[in-house]
Amino acid sequence: MKLKMTLLILLIIFIAIPLVINIYIWVNPVFGGKSKDEVLERIEKSPNFKDGVFQNIEPTTMMVKNGSMFKTVRKFMNGVENGKPITPVETLHFDKNEFIKSDSGLVYTWFGHSTILINLNGKIILVDPVFSKAASPVSFINKAFEYTHNYTISDLPNPDLVIITHDHYDHLDYKSIIQLITKTKHFYVPLGVEAHLLRWGVSPENISVADWGDSFDNSEITLTSTPARHFSGRGPRDRNKTLWCSWVVQSGEKKIFLGGDSGYGKHFKEIGEKYGPFNLTFLECGQYNLQWPNIHSMPEQTVKAHLDLNGKYLVPIHWGKFRLSLHSWTEPIERASEAAAKDNVLLMKPKIGEIKTLN
Repeated sequence: MKLKMTLLILLIIFIAIPLVINIYIWVNPVFGGKSKDEVLERIEKSPNFKDGVFQNIEPTTMMVKNGSMFKTVRKFMNGVENGKPITPVETLHFDKNEFIKSDSGLVYTWFGHSTILINLNGKIILVDPVFSKAASPVSFINKAFEYTHNYTISDLPNPDLVIITHDHYDHLDYKSIIQLITKTKHFYVPLGVEAHLLRWGVSPENISVADWGDSFDNSEITLTSTPARHFSGRGPRDRNKTLWCSWVVQSGEKKIFLGGDSGYGKHFKEIGEKYGPFNLTFLECGQYNLQWPNIHSMPEQTVKAHLDLNGKYLVPIHWGKFRLSLHSWTEPIERASEAAAKDNVLLMKPKIGEIKTLN
C-alpha cells in the first residue's frame, strides 16, 4: 500500500504537474506565440543566433559563478528595508491634450519603470507599454506599486508608433498590447517578438521586425535597432529564443537613445561612435544585483553608459514601479544622482506622469 502511494506521489510530481503547467502555458495567450516558417528561418539566419539561441556580443552569464538562486529567492521572500513604498507613490495627473499640443519638438512623459511616451516633432511614440497591475503572467507576482494617479491606455493620445525592446513581462504587456491594437498605427519589435503580437491579434502589416543594425523610416522618423546586453523569454522553455535590443530614434537634428534592459558593455561606446551624439538617453538604473551584474547596469554604470553614448540629458528608468531585485525602491535614483553629480552629467528626474519638455 505504501509503495503504491509512493508511486502515485512520484507520478504526480514528475508527470502530472509538468503536464498541467505545459497545458496552461499552451492555452494561455499571455505567454505569447512561437516563431515558425519564414520567421523561424530568418531567426536561424541571424548572425546573432547561434546554437539555438540569441547571443550577446560579449560573453554574458546570467549569474556570477558562485551565485545562489536559492539564497536570492529566500531574500526576496524575506524582503529588504524600504523594498517597497509604504504609501502610494506620488504621481501627477497626465493631460494628453497638453502633451499633444506642445510644439517644442521633443516632449516626454515617464509612467514608471520603462514605459515612456514621447512627442517627437509631432509624432507620438510609446515605448515598452506596461499598464497592468503586475509584471508577470499571474496577478499576484511582481505586483506594481500603488500610485496616487493610476494610468491606463485610454489616458494616452493614440500613438503613431509603439516600440518594444524585448519580451519580458515588465516590457511587453499582453493586456496593454490588446488595448493598443486599434489605437496605434505600427509596432516595432526585435526579431522573434512579432510571434507574440501575431498571436494577440496584431496584423502582420502593422509590425516591423528588427535584427541589430536594421533601420526603418516612418514619415520623418528613422528608427534603428541596436545591441543590448541582456536576455529574453516569457516561459520556462523559451529563454533567448527572441532578440532583445536598444533603439536609436531620430527626427531631423533630434536624436534619442532607448536603452531597454542592458548590462554595461562595449556596445554603448560603439553605438555612441556610430549614431551619437544624443539629445536624450533613457537608460535603466534599477533591478540590479551583484548576483547578476552582466544583465542589468549598476546606477554608476548607467551614468558611464550615457557618457559612452555621448548623450546630453540622461533619464534613469527601470525603477519606481516594480520590485524585481533586492535593493530599496529609491536606491537606483539616489545612486544615479550621486554618480551623475560626480561626472557633471545633466540628469533629468521627472515625476511619474509629468510632461517634460526639451527646448
